[in-house]
Order: sequence, then structure tokens, then C-alpha cells
Amino acid sequence: MRFLKNLFKKEEEKPIKSYQDFWDWFLLHENEFYKIVKKGNGNKISTQFFDKIAPKLNELKEGIWYLTGMLNDTTVDLILTADGEIQNFYVIEELISAAPKLNNWKFRALKPEHEIENVGINMAGFSFTSQNIFFYSNELKDCPDEIDITIIHDDYNEDNKADIINGCYLFLDNYLGELNSLTIIDNINFKQKSEAEKELIPIEKLKSFIIWREKEFVEKYEGIRKNTENDNFASMEATLKSGHKMVAVLNTDLLNWNAKASHPWILIFEIKYNGENNNGFPDEETYNFLDLIEGEINSQLKDFEGYLNIGRETSENMREIYFACKEFRKPCKVADKILSKYSKNLEINYNIYKDKYWSSFDRFIPKDF
Repeated sequence: MRFLKNLFKKEEEKPIKSYQDFWDWFLLHENEFYKIVKKGNGNKISTQFFDKIAPKLNELKEGIWYLTGMLNDTTVDLILTADGEIQNFYVIEELISAAPKLNNWKFRALKPEHEIENVGINMAGFSFTSQNIFFYSNELKDCPDEIDITIIHDDYNEDNKADIINGCYLFLDNYLGELNSLTIIDNINFKQKSEAEKELIPIEKLKSFIIWREKEFVEKYEGIRKNTENDNFASMEATLKSGHKMVAVLNTDLLNWNAKASHPWILIFEIKYNGENNNGFPDEETYNFLDLIEGEINSQLKDFEGYLNIGRETSENMREIYFACKEFRKPCKVADKILSKYSKNLEINYNIYKDKYWSSFDRFIPKDF
């Protein structure tokens, strides 16, 4: 018996380094977790289920959240959600794809979409339903591909706007699904009903509207690729407000490209180094190491596959590397691998966000262009 206890303890202490490790650990407790959720005691679900899976999920990637409840009398529904962190979508989707098939469990990646009649939220003393939320679309002359909408809630005003905005975002997450609400709509504005500039459209029509706009966008840019092998590059220098010099090397053909919206996801690596003895610039050894890292990124994010290296900027103990991408999953996965491999040598972070017109790089384009 002591041997069995020791064996169990070893399994408990085994670090979670892969999706399989997590599910192997989960299976050790599956029956216990099932009983806890089935009983429906909210406090016990929090302390005896969520508090146990949270540190295990954090070993895979921080920022994975969870929702659970009974799907029917015999099946527990476990939803893993990124809660708005786009960098974690691919981890959750891959983790769920690797889940075992269990008769009494349904595992789902990201909050699913629901029929409008099943979406109703009460939060901060306000209700959020199809009866009190409306929208209209904004046509942007300079950015025709962007899906820009204004949301109108009957109770919205300057005093309660934080609560109303949070409630509306939660409503959209449940109505459209987490994936669609975060990746298809480019901009959301909020206004009082009295300030509406167009005829109000029932929120129940939003789903069909964004599907139509996304289909239109995909068809417009379908098949577009950019081979950058023969592109032109330019070196730019500037003096920052701090007095330090900034040097950027940028693909000018890409900056002047007329199909930027085909690669709407901007990926930025931030690599910090110690340049105090070199006016904020890397020494030769560090410079070569930074080039090594960038070369590895380029080898995994290829231009003809939909990942364009726009260039880099170096100044004030920081190297930034810029990519424009057709989608967001692979760039996040590659970025996490780069961080895991090189973060012991240098501090590396990354950010990814949607910017169909690459406005992030307007500062590099001459004003008279």
C-alpha cells in the first residue's frame, strides 16, 4: 500500500510539460471532479475543482480560464477560455484537441456562440438582452475593409458607461462566440441612444452582418501572397525625445503595399539587452545574437506562407522585430517557442493584435508620401 501511495504522489508531482501530461493528471482525478460538478455546489466547484486545475494549466501557459456546469443529467461541460488573450487561443484549441474521449465529459475550446434567444445577462444592476441592445455599421472611407460598429444600449450614459460596456462585451462573447467576437470585429464604439447617427439595427442581426463582411473580405484577398526576396529595404535614423538615437531597417515595398489588409495581424517581438555602455545599442556579440534570434523567427514564419517581416527598430536597450501575418495562431506558437528557448539569455516579450491598415507603422512613412 505504501508503494501505491508513493507512486500516486510521484504522479501528482510530475511537472506538466505537454498536453498529454495535463490529461494524464486530469484522468487521475476525473471521477472526483465529476462528482463535485454534478453536485453543483458553487463553493466546492471553485475550491475542489478550479483551484486544482488552475496551477496545472498555468504550467502549460498562464492565462487559461475555465467554465463548467452540467450539460445534461450525466455530462459535465468544461470550457477553457482565453478571456480575451489572443495569445492563448492556440494553446486552448490544441489542448482540447488532445483531450481524451470520456463518456461523462464534454471538453470545449473557447466560449461557444449561442442563439440570441438564449443570451441574457444581468450584471452590475443592468440587463443585457436582444431587447435593449442595438448596433449600426460605420463606413470608414480610408479603411473600407474594417468592420467598425457602434453599439447602443438603452441604459448607456456617461455615469454608467464602464458597467454597460463590460456587460455588452460579455453579451457579444456569448452571442457571437469568443473566437468571432475577438477576431472578426475590428472596432466597437459605444453611444447613447440620443447620439445615434444612423438607424438602429437589432443586435440579433449582427451575426449575419459580420459573417457577410468577413466573407467579402476573404474573397477580396483570397490567394494573395507576397514574396519579399527582391524587396527594397531602407535604413532610417531618428533622435528620440530622450536624446537617444533610433535606427530602423524596414521593407519599404511592404510599407507602400496596397494589399496590407490581407495580412491584418501585427506581431511585435520586444527583446531587451544591456546597451548602457554603447549609447543604448547592442555590442557586437549581442548584435550577432539578436540577428540569430531574428533568423530563427524568419525560418519559421515564411513570407510565402503568409508571414511578412516588415523590419526592425533598435534603440534604448531594445530591439523590436515587426511582422504582418495572415492569421494569428502560428505566430503565437512560434513566439512562445522563441521565448522559451531564449528568455534565459535575454528578456523577450511579444504582442499580437489586429491592424488591417498597419497604422502601427505610419510613423515610418514620410508625411508627404
